[in-house]
Amino acid sequence: LDRAVPGYFETPLGRKIAIDYDEATPGISVRLQEMFGVTRHPMVGQTPLQVTLLSPAQRPVQVTSDLPRFWATSYEDVRKDMRGQYPKHPWPEDPTQADPTLRAKPRK
Repeated sequence: LDRAVPGYFETPLGRKIAIDYDEATPGISVRLQEMFGVTRHPMVGQTPLQVTLLSPAQRPVQVTSDLPRFWATSYEDVRKDMRGQYPKHPWPEDPTQADPTLRAKPRK
């Protein structure tokens, strides 16, 4: 049962995010930077999770059921907006090649 309907999604950083099964599509909410480097969309069995990507302040930025497509299309607009609001956080040009993080850029 845990394999078919897991209670959590493990992020690339090892954090366990609870999967919300209350809606028609199971979903998670996770900080956008924590998903850097993820090139395959998270799934529960054959069902793609609805991923709500959050800003560093934990506010929803984008909802997607196709993370690779988000990286290729909408991410550039989100990046432009978020770089201005959160300049201390990383916003790489190619998020598929970036390391996931929960930290701001180191001070110089």
